[in-house]
Amino acid sequence: MARGKKIYDGKAKTLFKGSEPGTIIQYFKDDATAFNAKKHEIISGKGVLNNRLSEFFMTGLKELGIPTHFIKRLNMREQLVMSAEIIPLEVVVRNFSAGSMSNRLGIKEGTRLPRPIVEFYYKNDELDDPLVTEEHAVAFNWATQIELDEIVTIALRVNDYLSGVMKAVGIRLIDFKIEIGRVFDNDYQGLLIADEISPDSCRLWDIETGEKLDKDVFRRDLGDLKDAYTEVAKRLGVI
Repeated sequence: MARGKKIYDGKAKTLFKGSEPGTIIQYFKDDATAFNAKKHEIISGKGVLNNRLSEFFMTGLKELGIPTHFIKRLNMREQLVMSAEIIPLEVVVRNFSAGSMSNRLGIKEGTRLPRPIVEFYYKNDELDDPLVTEEHAVAFNWATQIELDEIVTIALRVNDYLSGVMKAVGIRLIDFKIEIGRVFDNDYQGLLIADEISPDSCRLWDIETGEKLDKDVFRRDLGDLKDAYTEVAKRLGVI
């Protein structure tokens, strides 16, 4: 399928207009970034792995009736997805304390939380994506309260799915991030999961050893990132 005009060039993906109305071609890059792109490397094959893994997760969610932007994978690095208006919030679901939560609250990494906790972060690179509340989102018209309620429901359903899939292959889902988009067909139609779901956007630890199989391998210089992502893909039967 022929690409149209480039419409966005991000840290890990480039977006092009699709040949069909209302579609986008999403190209997965080999770039690995951390700390808001202050750390950056090219890791050959990373984009291929994330493309296949995101296809796997998005397909599984669609089979459960959870709406996503995914239409089909086009090749090793590209997907055809639905165009959507991205809500400027990163939605994070945490099952165990790690990363910024541990730093903020002084909770030891790996501590199981009393229940899954949903957090919102304002998507703004210049501000390093600050943690915000639902009150901020409604007051600044980033999302309505009705949308936020639906987003929380979607996020917790995704958590149930991902937790089960990962546990079945010996991986603990520590936390993950999703982005939500609005879709339109003349009138406002609803919300769906956009962007990607991959080890770039999840914390994944081996249940037995605690070995990290996600982007923390890159953030913290713990080994070969491609090897970690390949291990996840192998366990899930993606490759």
